[in-house]
Amino acid sequence: MSGFTEVPPETVNQWLDDGEALLVDVREAEELAKARLDGAVHVPMSSFDPALIPTDTGKKVVFVCAHGQRSEQIGGYVVAEGILTEAYNMAGGLAAWAEAGLPFETGPAST
Repeated sequence: MSGFTEVPPETVNQWLDDGEALLVDVREAEELAKARLDGAVHVPMSSFDPALIPTDTGKKVVFVCAHGQRSEQIGGYVVAEGILTEAYNMAGGLAAWAEAGLPFETGPAST
């Protein structure tokens, strides 16, 4: 399969539990400081650099943002440009993840 596909948060959560997915969070730093998904790679849309996306992990690359629109734009772009041959957008973003009752972290990240 190749292309860009939207998947529900529950599927993404299962992939993460199974070690099959890598999350790429395209939200801005101030959004990330309020809520974030553990283990996600932060590549903000405003300063997007595709070189920051790990492409050799053997995992499904899933893009996420607050509601799914920005991650859809970025994910579609990286597939269209051939940076990745396959990628996923988490439908509804972090809002849908939270609504589904799935775990996320709040507050500033600890260093």
